[in-house]
Amino acid sequence: MTRKQHWQHLYMLLKLAEMGAYNRTAKISTEYLAKKLGMSQQTASRYLIELERIEWISRNTTPEGSLIEIKEQGTVELQKIYSSLKVLMEKTYPPSVTLEGTVFTGLGEGAYYISKPDYRKQILEKLGFEPYPGTLNVKLTSDYDIKTRMELEAYPALEVRGFQNEDRTFGLVKCYPAIIGGKVKGALVTALRSHYDASVLEIIAPVCLRKNLGLKDGNKVKVEIRTS
Repeated sequence: MTRKQHWQHLYMLLKLAEMGAYNRTAKISTEYLAKKLGMSQQTASRYLIELERIEWISRNTTPEGSLIEIKEQGTVELQKIYSSLKVLMEKTYPPSVTLEGTVFTGLGEGAYYISKPDYRKQILEKLGFEPYPGTLNVKLTSDYDIKTRMELEAYPALEVRGFQNEDRTFGLVKCYPAIIGGKVKGALVTALRSHYDASVLEIIAPVCLRKNLGLKDGNKVKVEIRTS
């Protein structure tokens, strides 16, 4: 999903919520939806199909219109928008937040992305260190930590630009300077494309954090994340 498609999907999701599909089932015809959004009925129908495919909504088509309900993942996306707007309007973000979670072995995709020269060069320029080829994966342990992690999406971040090579396109990565285990300076990285949700932190540092901090799967670790 490109960044443009992501925002198109969010806009559609927000409109469906306004029409009553949040926390309940709403009957919405594609004709009415298209009129409300100022687009063709064909385009509105395509967006609904895409939202259903990525499991943001459930949809049951009837002769009178589609029965639509926003699913859990769609609700998470709406909560992200709410948190972002709340922070921006109230400007309540603190200079740092501390999250705690459990170390686990990830899918190895962090090492794949961090190994890309275009990312490594920008991380060195913006964070001041060359990252160890891999990420420390931390599973958050409480609802408070997960909620706070979601709110981070609205906080100021250093942005590592995406790029394209002969094989594929690599997206934007947001970075938040951090101190891991109270000792090692590194950063929380978040990408638009990721297999993980808001319950997982992906941490980079100039050293192997597992070795440097003596961490193994199942160990608890605290991560202080700078937001200014």
